[in-house]
Amino acid sequence: MRNICISRGSYSQGKELAEVLARKLGCECLSREDLVEEATKAGIAVGKLETAMLKPGSFNERLLLEKEHYHAFVTARLCERMLGSDLVYHGRTGHLLLPGVSHVLRIRVVESLDGRINSAMAKLRIPREKARRYLESVDDDMRRWVRTFYDVDWETAGHYDLVVNLEQMSTGNASAALCSVAALPDFETTPASRQAMENLLLAAQVRLELAREERTRDSSFRVLAERGVVLVTYQPRDARVAEFVPAVVHRVPGISELRCTMASTSILWIQEEFDAAAESYRQVVQLARRWNAAVELLRFVPGGTEEVGPATAPPGAAATAPRSREYNGGIEDDVEHPAEGEDGGLRRTQDSLAGDGVAGGAHVACCRPDRLLDKLDSRVKYTLVVVGNVFLQSGEAARVRKTRELTSTLSDILKAPVVGADELKKTYMFSPGQAVKQILYLALVAAVFVLVFTHQETVVKLLHSEGTRAKLLAAIGVGVLVPCFAYLYGTVTKFLLKLIRIE
Repeated sequence: MRNICISRGSYSQGKELAEVLARKLGCECLSREDLVEEATKAGIAVGKLETAMLKPGSFNERLLLEKEHYHAFVTARLCERMLGSDLVYHGRTGHLLLPGVSHVLRIRVVESLDGRINSAMAKLRIPREKARRYLESVDDDMRRWVRTFYDVDWETAGHYDLVVNLEQMSTGNASAALCSVAALPDFETTPASRQAMENLLLAAQVRLELAREERTRDSSFRVLAERGVVLVTYQPRDARVAEFVPAVVHRVPGISELRCTMASTSILWIQEEFDAAAESYRQVVQLARRWNAAVELLRFVPGGTEEVGPATAPPGAAATAPRSREYNGGIEDDVEHPAEGEDGGLRRTQDSLAGDGVAGGAHVACCRPDRLLDKLDSRVKYTLVVVGNVFLQSGEAARVRKTRELTSTLSDILKAPVVGADELKKTYMFSPGQAVKQILYLALVAAVFVLVFTHQETVVKLLHSEGTRAKLLAAIGVGVLVPCFAYLYGTVTKFLLKLIRIE
């Protein structure tokens, strides 16, 4: 069975090459446009997703769910077609939907900019400069799409088995060469690669079934499958729908075992102003991924009397109507969101966390510090609490004092480690500075061991010396050296455990 994915740009002759190659191989030809049309008819807002690419920061949680649904839909359709017959698929980066499937031939088709401009001028009947600007805009949109969906640069050659330049080669000659490449043993279907594709198909089918079910369609899930064993992971904020998951998932044929689990832990992040571009955001996400944790945001506005619940219902915002899954051509009305300054960056940070797969909910608390804990769900057990920039309206000395008091109160009541956002790296991340410190301390520990074991008689004599003065000196020596050695040895062990990511 031969499966080929061709990544093409606009007016690069990639479509023509795919169609000629499919005819020569005697197999089906499927385009991205075909899959988009199918997805749109299934009620997935592909048009809205495309539009969101052009608006930085416009990806809200609803669109991130649509992204999950679209990803599952196209993965399922592509796997179904490839498992059923030989297929040539052409689009943007279809092969990125198939990680671990080794028999898919991945091809990138390029052509000179002048050739693409000439093709656009002829087909669109537009001037040269306008055609050039049009192609630059389309290319930029494609880069954003691939970056948003797969977090890669689609033009990097390392993502492909072959890069075909059609500047001086016809599509007929290029397809003839590709037929020979496709016949190589490297791209033959093996039991392992077929199983990998079947696993992807099953996981995508389960995710789609969860998207179709009214009780679970508004929740985010991570689905993995391995030889009929399906693992569904959901965030703590979606615990209310967990009871419905087994009944929904078992509608999908081919499941031998279902494991449904909540993200293993939660991290509470408290700040007055959030910034998804800050270094602390990257550190929190890195820690959440390491621990398989969900990050719950709490925007704390001290001193107020108003109490606000989930961030999805900000003050003055109208309630969002339930989403309709009826076919709408993939276009939805724009939803107005408050400016970032109005919510302290909470919404944008929550959307970024959802995009990184670690979102655990977001809330706002306008209250006194002693009422802050009333805003937390007592059923959620936090592994870590991160306190960032709070009490911003106070002076520096007062802000530090109030932050320390808040940290102490949270630690006593939540019974969980509470650290400042500026302490995350020092406490939980292994940095180059810590590596230097570990090497130095390790050398000192080794030196102590060497000195003690090579001078055992001297040490024994010192510890068993006669006389009050000698005994006093021996006691002082032991009292000073043992704690110092314990500190050095403990620090080396702590850094080593942090290095191998054992908390």
